[in-house]
Amino acid sequence: MKRGLFISFEGIDGAGKSTHVAWSADLLRAQGIALTLTREPGGTVLGEKLRELLLATEGQIHPETEALLMFAARRQHLEEVIYPALARGDCVLCDRFTDASFAYQGGGRGVEKRKLATLEAWVHPELQPDLTVLFDVSAEVGQARVGRIKSPDRFERENSAFFVRVREAYLERLKESPRRFVRLDSTRAIGDVQAELKQKLLVALSQWQT
Repeated sequence: MKRGLFISFEGIDGAGKSTHVAWSADLLRAQGIALTLTREPGGTVLGEKLRELLLATEGQIHPETEALLMFAARRQHLEEVIYPALARGDCVLCDRFTDASFAYQGGGRGVEKRKLATLEAWVHPELQPDLTVLFDVSAEVGQARVGRIKSPDRFERENSAFFVRVREAYLERLKESPRRFVRLDSTRAIGDVQAELKQKLLVALSQWQT
């Protein structure tokens, strides 16, 4: 059986990513595609418990501890969800993957890139998303949107300088893997973003099916 299609969605907090992930799932289901929709950190019982710790913990978590917990959740996620779904031919839509670790723990927290690369090579040495959609907004726009959230999590409470670094790390990853990434300007109206997103998804789907 042909391996499934792996699509990840990335962006700083406030980029509108989660809205577009749900919309993408509906779009692909309407095309009759077998779909697995999941998220990071999370996607498994263990992953969701780690997510709760990572997002809701008050006080400090050492940046390297945070990175290790993210990759621990990811390894379980791969084993229980992503690899089996790809093996049975599903299209996997993942709300964040390893690019988020390079952006948040690397760019945001300052964990050395070489350490993250070592973890990436250890946890999933032969797997990368077939397509990564980066919803891009400035730190200022992202923060303004996050400011409307009633109960922001530990990451959403970070300052503008943090999100500037996270965005810069995302853009660096895009430059390193331009054939895998597509960047969408997420400051536009939702309908305009989704029109372009639809075109990118259908192209990826067509290439996968041929």
